[in-house]
Amino acid sequence: MALKFDRFAEQLAYEDLPEQVLWTLRRSFLDTMGVAAVGATTELSGIARRVAPMIFGAGSAGAAQMLMDGCTVSPAGAAMAGAFTIDSIDAHDGTTPCKGHAGSAIFPAMIAMAQAGRQEMDGKRFAEILAAAYEISYRAGLVQHATCADYHTSGAWTAVGVAAAGAKLLGGSAEQIRQAAGIGEYHGPRSQMMRCIDHPSMVRDGVGWGAPSGVTAAYLAMEGFTGAPALTCEGEEGADFWADLGSGWRLVDHTHYKAYPCCRWAHPSLDAVQEIMQSHGLSHDQVEGVEIRTFHYATRLAGHEPQNQDEFAYAIAFPVAAMIVRGQVGVEELSEAALRDPDILRVSRAVTLIDDAEMTRISTDKRWAQVTLVLKDGRRIEDVPRTPRGDADLPLSDAEIVQKFHLLAAPVLGQARAEALAELALQFDSLDTTRFRQLLDLCCQPV
Repeated sequence: MALKFDRFAEQLAYEDLPEQVLWTLRRSFLDTMGVAAVGATTELSGIARRVAPMIFGAGSAGAAQMLMDGCTVSPAGAAMAGAFTIDSIDAHDGTTPCKGHAGSAIFPAMIAMAQAGRQEMDGKRFAEILAAAYEISYRAGLVQHATCADYHTSGAWTAVGVAAAGAKLLGGSAEQIRQAAGIGEYHGPRSQMMRCIDHPSMVRDGVGWGAPSGVTAAYLAMEGFTGAPALTCEGEEGADFWADLGSGWRLVDHTHYKAYPCCRWAHPSLDAVQEIMQSHGLSHDQVEGVEIRTFHYATRLAGHEPQNQDEFAYAIAFPVAAMIVRGQVGVEELSEAALRDPDILRVSRAVTLIDDAEMTRISTDKRWAQVTLVLKDGRRIEDVPRTPRGDADLPLSDAEIVQKFHLLAAPVLGQARAEALAELALQFDSLDTTRFRQLLDLCCQPV
């Protein structure tokens, strides 16, 4: 008989976590904090961090510092501001089968609750909580995608995982964890992802409200508030997704990391043009046009002339053009100057997106694209269909994860703080209470 999610969360101990789970959590901790650092420089993050103290003052639950800010608010306020901060730069970890992201909600929510909690927190305890949050979030997301007609944002299903793990953090029983998940699912944002892709804005992937919804649900459940059973966790239609809970780990099999700060649907095309340009020794002024065959949702990214970071995040044409012109898609390509670069804009306007039925059919557990470069001399250079680097079968190395962190974080935090944060994050589960608090302080000090 399958282990129920509430018992799984209640009973999960550090000794139950395989090394692959811990390895993934360490990588996600470091990767997420790097994104949070550069995210704190965005207008989106600034607005969220200004609003949080207005409406989420600290109460009897205790105060929590906002990520990369230092200002204290309630745990729900810190979760909201932190989730928006991470989500403001589309470079954080994700799960391809769920078409979304969990770490962007889980880390700010659990860090906030760990600060505010009255119990001592060490790295082992925090690893248990993260593992429960990821595993429940991923499985709830799979069920939601399998049973709901609309494509909902990650905030919808991370609210469930955050709620359950939050109740575990607070010392809740299996029944309190169950109620928290039901409250979190019922009140979580059922926002429709394609609305933001068609009309890019600051609402992003819904985690800015999913994280505080989950946190609030956990505190409500601990006070006796009851919730309707979470259908993503208890519904019969989704039972198959929970059958191996406790023995299989979706967070290991399904977590991916991004090489570029934009929607992952653009990444196979970015990998392709980078390889073509380098292997053929091409310069951008030789390129007449780009043809990209990909799945239906990806063609709706478009983004030939993004006007801001939000539009850049949900674009294919412009990031691909930036890779062709500059040989990279990094933080510099998010700048106002890059968005006005005439060379990038010329190539971007020459990108054609082709809605390919076969690519749509096979883009379930993976995201597929095939790129053809059309050169001014008449040549057509065709790449093979490919999926993006960073998936479990094409993983970014530990060295690449560390390099990415420093590229994002060091210019914002300074080299010394970035190095200290990286050292502790990559061993967070071995830290005692004092050193774990030092890690949280490094995550929350103002930039």
